[in-house]
Amino acid sequence: MNRPIHPEEALFKGERPFPVIPACEHFAGSEKFILKALALQEELGPIFDVTCDCEDGARPGQETAHAEMIVRAINGRSNRHRRAGVRIHDVTHPHWKKDLEILLSGAGEALAYVTVPKPTAAAQVAETIDCIQRIAARHRIARLIPIHVLIETHGALRDAFQIAALPWMQTLDFGLMDFVSSHHGAIPSAAMRSPGQFEHRLLARAKTEIVAAALANGIVPAHNVTLDLRHPEAAFGDARRARLEFGFMRMWSIHPTQIRPIVEAMKPERSEVEDAAAILLAAQKADWGPIQHAGELHDRATYRYYWEVLRKARITGTTLPREATEAFFS
Repeated sequence: MNRPIHPEEALFKGERPFPVIPACEHFAGSEKFILKALALQEELGPIFDVTCDCEDGARPGQETAHAEMIVRAINGRSNRHRRAGVRIHDVTHPHWKKDLEILLSGAGEALAYVTVPKPTAAAQVAETIDCIQRIAARHRIARLIPIHVLIETHGALRDAFQIAALPWMQTLDFGLMDFVSSHHGAIPSAAMRSPGQFEHRLLARAKTEIVAAALANGIVPAHNVTLDLRHPEAAFGDARRARLEFGFMRMWSIHPTQIRPIVEAMKPERSEVEDAAAILLAAQKADWGPIQHAGELHDRATYRYYWEVLRKARITGTTLPREATEAFFS
């Protein structure tokens, strides 16, 4: 009896599958908040990433000590799921290369990703990635280290497609606050919040172009923060609009109470998960040839879509039908 062929084998021969990573990225700047976030990740499971922040977290003059603290946190027992990354300083800061040297030499095998803030051109991102690759090679780190890039300047938005096409890229992130500030008052401060952030034409254009650039290059578009810390439902609403109206597939959190609402908003619909499981199980039994399901024809084009639905459902903590779990994830 032939072994059932897994979707990854059947549907993505010679092609890199789209990255499926947690739908929420939680930022933490101090040791206290990093450890608190990792403890919550231990409780909830790896349904969100923890970004240890050098850029806004390190006090002036304490950059080295801060980066060394992050190395300890990433290598520590609290990081059991290995879903902690880091945001380094931007390329105009004198410590950015030292950030990378400390982080990669100390925790290069465990870093989930490196986030690059405030580039003004694709060339700056290329320089940063080249630096990461050289340091990794010098320390005999063979793995690909995913790169996340913040689009928060006019130049970065102009070069978004070029940035998304660079090697090791995994996400394009929208930095709303800095982007609004860079418009010299042309965009009102109300647009840093909802509904303005979705309705102002310049911001809608920026979000659309970031999502288009990311998806065209097979990487994940990540949405900006929600400033409202008192009402978790605000984060849910923003995440839902970002997902359904613009196509974002990940969103930042800046307070622990925002994590669950963001993940919930980014989950695939339950009915779609059930359809995906049924269609893929039937397809596997048909050796991935065309099938009919609920009166509709399905083939490899739709199988690819539904396989990503199942993968996204699983990483957001959605319970999958038992037969699909056993067939595809055991």
